[in-house]
Amino acid sequence: MTAVVEEKTAIEFKGRMLMMTVLQLKNLDANVLHQQVSQRLEDAAQWLQEAPVVIDVSPELDSDPVALMAAVDTLRSLGVNLVALARSEHIDADTASMLGLGTLSLAGGREVPRRTEPEPASNEGAPETTPAAQHVETMVIDQPVRSGQQVYSRGDLIVLAPVSTGAEIMADGNIHVYSNLRGRALAGVRGDTSARIFCQQLNAELVSIAGHYRVAEDLPESYRNKPVHLCMQGDAMHFTALN
Repeated sequence: MTAVVEEKTAIEFKGRMLMMTVLQLKNLDANVLHQQVSQRLEDAAQWLQEAPVVIDVSPELDSDPVALMAAVDTLRSLGVNLVALARSEHIDADTASMLGLGTLSLAGGREVPRRTEPEPASNEGAPETTPAAQHVETMVIDQPVRSGQQVYSRGDLIVLAPVSTGAEIMADGNIHVYSNLRGRALAGVRGDTSARIFCQQLNAELVSIAGHYRVAEDLPESYRNKPVHLCMQGDAMHFTALN
């Protein structure tokens, strides 16, 4: 009798939404970077200190390889968890490889064009397609989202209970929290800058729309613990009180 040896799978690919922090460099001076980054890390929450970081070199800068290498060395010496360089016409795979980094295309913060379906050859006798018929189903959560939990919706996300510190809610569309928002809320995660965030009590660790984010320390004091509506106006996040 021949023994059957079961082969164990060595790898497994898993799909998961992971949040990365984009650090845009507007100055490659190592001394300036050391001073400003160390101060921000000292004031940042623990999750931000450990977050994977993508370097986005401002297009206004002359991407001198020597200066860029010094900047990367400075960031690494401060414990910044660098994982990639944002691709641009000045940054290529060879530059990233020289720095021991990968490259990544940044879609966050840019308008993502809507996919248009091909028109039928003839409209005669065909039912009219409405925007509502094409809308991705909204996800509704009626239980508290607790620390360590992560919720993701391909459409809008409605949460009827509190979102705890350490929890993360994400949606391709809008986010509505009809209670206390203390965790992280990321709307428009696939780059939709028209996405919005609504909450009854704003006490978030982080709020983000299409890659633009504000951490707790940067939230306007006048809107804390109050009903708030957040949207993008240009490249800036706009806060409006909900009455």
